[in-house]
Amino acid sequence: MKKARFIVIGYGWRADFFYRIADALPERFEICAGVLRTKERARQVSEERQVFATDDLNEALAKMPDFAVLCVPRAIVKDYLLRLMDIGIPVLCETPPGQNDEELRELWAETGKRKGRVQVAEQYFLQPYYAGALEIIRTGYLGDVSSVMLSALHGYHAVSMYRKLLGTGYENCTIRGWKFPFEVTATNSRTGFDYSGRVIQEERRWAALEFESGKTAFLDFSGEQYFSLIRTRRWNIQGLRGEINDMTVRFLNEDNLPVEQEIRRMDVGINNNSEWSHKGLMFLDRSIYENPFYPARLNDDEIAIASCLAAMKEYADTGKEFYPLREALQDTYVSFAMEQAMESGSPAMTQTQPWAEK
Repeated sequence: MKKARFIVIGYGWRADFFYRIADALPERFEICAGVLRTKERARQVSEERQVFATDDLNEALAKMPDFAVLCVPRAIVKDYLLRLMDIGIPVLCETPPGQNDEELRELWAETGKRKGRVQVAEQYFLQPYYAGALEIIRTGYLGDVSSVMLSALHGYHAVSMYRKLLGTGYENCTIRGWKFPFEVTATNSRTGFDYSGRVIQEERRWAALEFESGKTAFLDFSGEQYFSLIRTRRWNIQGLRGEINDMTVRFLNEDNLPVEQEIRRMDVGINNNSEWSHKGLMFLDRSIYENPFYPARLNDDEIAIASCLAAMKEYADTGKEFYPLREALQDTYVSFAMEQAMESGSPAMTQTQPWAEK
């Protein structure tokens, strides 16, 4: 595949992933321009990242990128998307593309009018573990999957995985939710490790989603889980003939005898002098996931985002979608309903939206 050349609009913790990936894989990815709010900020980013940076979008587009990566706050993402659609450049949108249901519907209508080419950087289904779980489901070990519990992701990220793991498409659902405060000792965050013993106030969120087909999804999550060293992530995916519980798979074989096997993660460089890199996942005697960027030293989220970039290059070249805007709109819409149920304590019911109509 040819090198992907792209511009990054915005800067911050999430945009930083794209810069790190381009640094780690220069033969695959190139940031040909960064677009910042001010000339001073552009100068700072240019010095920090050793890339061309500007406050002028047209100046960045003159570098002839394959696509634009949009990493701006949710409040302004729709306006930026419409501007980029009018220009005609394909867009990989990092932030969920709207603040409320009405904005989502407006964006869908405008995308059709402007013939926008938009994909969204929803990366979790491309992370090694989730990609491996989806492969186990695809190959039939669990039979038809009917229920999922994730205590690992929030909002639209969780909804995206629910719909993919359950195969519910654009089915409507009834959602019940609760939230309550609790205290926990801080251990780690975006800013680094915390050894002070400081106690912080967090919020636990519970939700139950029942889809029209009868399939169910359960959320049990607090934002502290993304980084905490004392709050684990948990998964349980149940099918007709088996289940995945974290890294353990239990299923019935062809003779209906129960089998229990672990998903085995292969990381090169542990207990030896090789440079560390994730290699892939094994289940039984077969590979269920292979890192497409081995031996680059990327963490799981970086691998997933790099996979989004590679898929975006293919989309820009061929039109093949990997996570189109309508998928992101559905996941965001359901996440808004989930938030409503958790805030109010009353059930929320989704309705078929324009992007889901056949």
